[in-house]
Amino acid sequence: MRSVLYVLTTLAVIGLAFWAYRENYATQSSLAKTDQLHRDIRTAHARLAVLKAEWAYLNRPNRLRDLADINFDRLGLLPFRPDQFGRVDEVAYPAPALLDITNSVEVSGTLPAEEGTE
Repeated sequence: MRSVLYVLTTLAVIGLAFWAYRENYATQSSLAKTDQLHRDIRTAHARLAVLKAEWAYLNRPNRLRDLADINFDRLGLLPFRPDQFGRVDEVAYPAPALLDITNSVEVSGTLPAEEGTE
């Protein structure tokens, strides 16, 4: 009886060791993936910062004004004047479209009386 108990205990220890071995490698794999994702996020943040800086550089008012002057013949761009702006209440919004009722139903008769109201 003792030998069966020793064999079962040995098999349980081997099974737990195998499980711990697999969990260790799964954990290390997850940690490696997490580290890679963190690196990717840092790279994306750095790229975004560069793109924002480039956008700010390209949208300098002096540069855009010079481009508008150079390309005036083709584009005809002029600066905004205060009289070109309007108020929201001056905007003519279209009237809402009416629903077309094509399948009309003829209704006649009376409604049935509710219980307890007679």
